[in-house]
Amino acid sequence: MARTFTRIGKQIAIAVKAGGPDPENNPHLRAIIATAKNENMPKDNVERAIKNAMGKNEKDYKEMNYEGYGPYGIAVFVETATDNTTRTVANVRSVFNKFSGNMGTMGSLDFLFTHKCVFTVAMKEGLDIDDLILEMIDLGVEEEYDFDEEEGELTIYGNPKSFNAIQKYFEENGFEVKGAEFTRIPSDMKDATPEQRETIDKMVERLEDDEDVQNVYTNMKPLEEE
Repeated sequence: MARTFTRIGKQIAIAVKAGGPDPENNPHLRAIIATAKNENMPKDNVERAIKNAMGKNEKDYKEMNYEGYGPYGIAVFVETATDNTTRTVANVRSVFNKFSGNMGTMGSLDFLFTHKCVFTVAMKEGLDIDDLILEMIDLGVEEEYDFDEEEGELTIYGNPKSFNAIQKYFEENGFEVKGAEFTRIPSDMKDATPEQRETIDKMVERLEDDEDVQNVYTNMKPLEEE
C-alpha cells in the first residue's frame, strides 16, 4: 500500500508541474485523484502531494523507461519517475545484471508492448455496454472491455493519445471515473516453468522495490492462461 501511495504521489507531482494544482483545470490530475481515491489513498495525502508539488524545493521528476530481457528470454519493461536518471539507470541495470538479463536501447521493445490508456468507471444501470463502446470507438476506445458484475465496474482500453478525449466523454456524460491510468500490454506471451516463474517474479519484485520504479511489465504468460 505504501508503495502504491508513493507511486501515485509522484504521478500527482508530475501532473501538477505540467498542468497546475487545480483539478478542475487539469484533467490529468483529476484522473490521478480518482485513481488515488479508488486505491483508498487518504485525502490528506493527496492534498499534501499537490501542495508539495508547488513548493520551490520539490523534486523535478522525469519519466524514463528502461527495457530489455530477463532470464529465459522474458521481456521486461520498466517505467520510472526519477529526479536522478544516473542513479535510476544504474539501479535498474544492476537488477538486470543480477538476474543474468540484458538491457536494450530505449524503444527496443516497442514492437512487443502496446501502450494503452485504461479507464474504470461505475456502470450505469440499464446501459448497454456494447452500445457505449460503439459510441466511443471514434474516441480511440477498443472493442474489448472488462466488466466486473459484482463491483458494477466497467474497464475500457484505448489509444493513449485519446486519454483526454475519453476522460472528457465520461465526465460530460455523468460517469463516475473510478480510475484512469496508462498500461503496457504484451502482444506475445511466453510460457514459464514454475522454477523460471519464481526467478522472474523475484526480478520484478527487486525492480519494484526501487523507489524510482513506477511499473514493471513482462511478457510472461499468467498462470491462468497456461
